[in-house]
Amino acid sequence: IHLAAENERYLSELPEHTGYFRETRIVEFIFLLSEKWHLDQSTRYQAVELLDRFMIKQVEQMCESSSGNVAGGAQGPGSSWSSVKDHIVSTFVLRLVSCVQLASKLSLHYTRVTSDTALKFLQRLKYSYTKQELLESELAVLNTLHFHINMSTPLAYVELLLEVLGHNGCLFPAKPLHQVCVQLLDCCYLTRETIYDTLLKIAIENSTPSKLQVAKFLIVKEDFMLLAVGIISTGVFILSPGHWEQVVEHLNCITGISPQSILEFSYAVLRGVVGRTMP
Repeated sequence: IHLAAENERYLSELPEHTGYFRETRIVEFIFLLSEKWHLDQSTRYQAVELLDRFMIKQVEQMCESSSGNVAGGAQGPGSSWSSVKDHIVSTFVLRLVSCVQLASKLSLHYTRVTSDTALKFLQRLKYSYTKQELLESELAVLNTLHFHINMSTPLAYVELLLEVLGHNGCLFPAKPLHQVCVQLLDCCYLTRETIYDTLLKIAIENSTPSKLQVAKFLIVKEDFMLLAVGIISTGVFILSPGHWEQVVEHLNCITGISPQSILEFSYAVLRGVVGRTMP
């Protein structure tokens, strides 16, 4: 109930460009960096979500500030946006590392990324940041997000739903299913646009969605409960097809998400994982 309420609250407050900083190259960078630093599974998802939410807020704030300068006659709009863009580009890798650091600190029983570790990595990339600048970058992320950084990731939704399914007596191979779900969740993060593009075309029954349809579909792309349900359904279909209908029925009872929506999401995930040759 708590996760469902949190999900609804998040969906009701979505900024227009949410998800813009979750493109494949960025997610892959964070995943590889998390693997290099031996971070747990939830940390990499938390780092991706932190970075996206921070960057969206930072861009909004900088654009508002620039608009104020233009209104005051400080500079032209072109040069104002150019300076915002230059700042974002020049500090992006630093902010990404800070988000991974903060995410690692939220999982205190796992490996924590220290300042020394982060600095050595940045130095290998030819950046000459100091410990003070690294600390200031973490504070910038915290301040921009008003210290609200301990958000639930899609993995938390997946794991809790698996717990509820098991408690309700739904039979499935629990441990291997969890492993497959994590792999599928990785795939969903890495091929996000492909999967949701397929899902949108299924939903509107049209291969060329309008800009308005794409904009309205954002709430579907950001629905963590739908993502978790779709991941579990797909995992069961791969591992134990005989249990699939039973699991979908249970998921429908638990979350209220229709079997048709679960089926469509599973199809989109399978198509994204297997490729467009799938019948």
